[in-house]
Amino acid sequence: MNVAIIGCGLIGKKRADSLQGATLVACVDRDLERARALAGRSKARAAADWHETVTASDVDIVIIATPHDSLAEITLAAIRAGKHVLVEKPAARSAAELAPVVAEAEARNAIVRVGFNHRYHRAFRKARELVDQGVLGELMFLRARYGHGGRVGYDKEWRSQVAISGGGELIDQGMHLIDLSRWFLGDFTDVQGTARTYFWDQAVDDNAFLMLRTAKGQIAWLHASATEWKNTFSMEIYGRVGKLHIEGLGGSYGTEKLTWYRMTPEMGPPETTAWEYPMADDSWAVEFAELLADIRGKRPPSRGLRDALAALEVVKHIYQESGHAHHP
Repeated sequence: MNVAIIGCGLIGKKRADSLQGATLVACVDRDLERARALAGRSKARAAADWHETVTASDVDIVIIATPHDSLAEITLAAIRAGKHVLVEKPAARSAAELAPVVAEAEARNAIVRVGFNHRYHRAFRKARELVDQGVLGELMFLRARYGHGGRVGYDKEWRSQVAISGGGELIDQGMHLIDLSRWFLGDFTDVQGTARTYFWDQAVDDNAFLMLRTAKGQIAWLHASATEWKNTFSMEIYGRVGKLHIEGLGGSYGTEKLTWYRMTPEMGPPETTAWEYPMADDSWAVEFAELLADIRGKRPPSRGLRDALAALEVVKHIYQESGHAHHP
C-alpha cells in the first residue's frame, strides 16, 4: 500500500521510519524543504500543499502529523477522498471540531485510526496482557503522571498558541493519560479537575489535574505537567490482588519498565516481577502494522475517532470547569 505523510516534523519522521509493509510516495509540509528532506530518503515526491495529495490516485493511506489546527480538516478531506487514515492525537482541537469527522467516517465505514502510540509501548502491551489474564483481580483505581520541563522559548511555540493547539498540556500529553486510563478502566461518567498556568508565559495551561470516575466507581487520578523539570512518566494500576507500575518511556523519560506486585494470601510484602525494555521504541511500527491489518481485514480500528472524541470530551469539561483558554 502507498502512504502519504502530511506534516514532516519529528512525528512525521517517526512515522516514515515505521512503514514496514508499505511504500512512502508523498511527503507534504508547509515548509517545502522539510518535505523534500523527508521525501529524499525514499524517493517520494514532495509538496507544500496537501489538497492534491489526499485525492491522488496512487495514495492509499494518509498519515496526518500536522499541528492540531489542521488535523480534523485534512482527515475529513481524506475520508471523502476514500483514503485510509492515521491521524495523530488529539485528532482535533476540540470535541466539537471532531464530531463531524466522526459522523463522516461512520457514514462511509472509513478506516480511521488515531495515533495513540503509547498503547503500543512494550510495557503497556505486557500490562494489557496481564490485566486481561486477570492477575490483578478486579481493577480499583489508577494513578498516573506524565510531564516534561519544556525548553527555552517553549511558551512561544505552536503548542502554546490556543488557536493552533486547542489548549495546553492537557490536550497534549494529557490526552495520552486519558486514553490509557479509558483503555484499562472504561468510560468515565464523572469528570473533575482543573487546568492551570503556573510558570510559562502563555494563555494555555502548563499543568492539569484530573479525577475521573467510572460508573463502577473506579478512579483515575492524573497529572499532566509542563513544569516537571525532569521528564517523567509513571502509571500505577491497582487491582484487588495486585498492582502494575509502568514507568519510563525510553530516552529522556528513562528506561521503560513494568513491575508486577502480586499480593500473597498472607499479605505483607508482595511477590515482585519486573520487565525492563531498554531497546528502541517500536510502538510506531506496531501501531502502523495494526492499521495495515485493519485495512486487510476490513475491521474497525481498535483505537479510532470515538476514542479521541471521548478523551476530548474530558478535556472540554476540564477546560470549562477551570475557565481556562481552549478552542471551543
